[in-house]
Amino acid sequence: MIINSLQNQTIKNLARLKDSSRERAEQGLFLIEGHREISLAMKAGAEIVNLYYSQSYTKKELAIDEEKIVEVSKKVFEKISFRENPDGFLAVAKIKKLKLADLKLKLSPLLIILESVEKPGNLGAVLRTVDAAGGDAVIINDPKTDIYNPNVIRASQGAVFTVPTALSSVDETIEFCKINKIKILATAPEAEKEYTKVDYGESCALIFGAEDKGLSRKWLDLADEKIKIKMRGLADSLNVSVSAAIILFEAIRQRKI
Repeated sequence: MIINSLQNQTIKNLARLKDSSRERAEQGLFLIEGHREISLAMKAGAEIVNLYYSQSYTKKELAIDEEKIVEVSKKVFEKISFRENPDGFLAVAKIKKLKLADLKLKLSPLLIILESVEKPGNLGAVLRTVDAAGGDAVIINDPKTDIYNPNVIRASQGAVFTVPTALSSVDETIEFCKINKIKILATAPEAEKEYTKVDYGESCALIFGAEDKGLSRKWLDLADEKIKIKMRGLADSLNVSVSAAIILFEAIRQRKI
């Protein structure tokens, strides 16, 4: 049976999940669009509730229980899709919340900590970078955007499922770093030390703040070192995802030497 009606209650609920972080939180569900992203989510152990697809867009298949598969018409898929060029796959999955205590740290872990980052595209891009570089985990303090926002998932290219990501307060994260003897490296434009002059060989956490305000005073005061990327033009700062990529790959470079 194919769902053809835009007034179908299931389809209306999918639209709510697409548009509302409150609905995602209350229902404990979120949407994943795209064959690649859904495949990565499944490999990472995400629990898929239902898979919606339209033959108007795709002839591909996904290895999933048949009773979870729902076919929809093209116009219905257009209503629930959030991509300009959809491939005809959209899944509903259960939200899995990861706490600091759930993080399994390696010897000398390399962590990324984000404080109050607002833009979904930036958060997704940081996750994609951490996956590409081989960072160990991301910790998000006082989030201003929902990690299961469709734009986070899209910008991360599925890395939201492959990078361990925990939500925590600043105080909890600071205590976590102290207990695990993780060096705190806070990024700040006013810092004196350039990021290339830092030793990243031991356990460390790279801390990045909101795009407009930077890091809170608490992080800056408690940091073991404050570091910067020297600006050589008229701009006084970089996009947070760009800054994270530059410093993270320098840390990885040093660790490979």
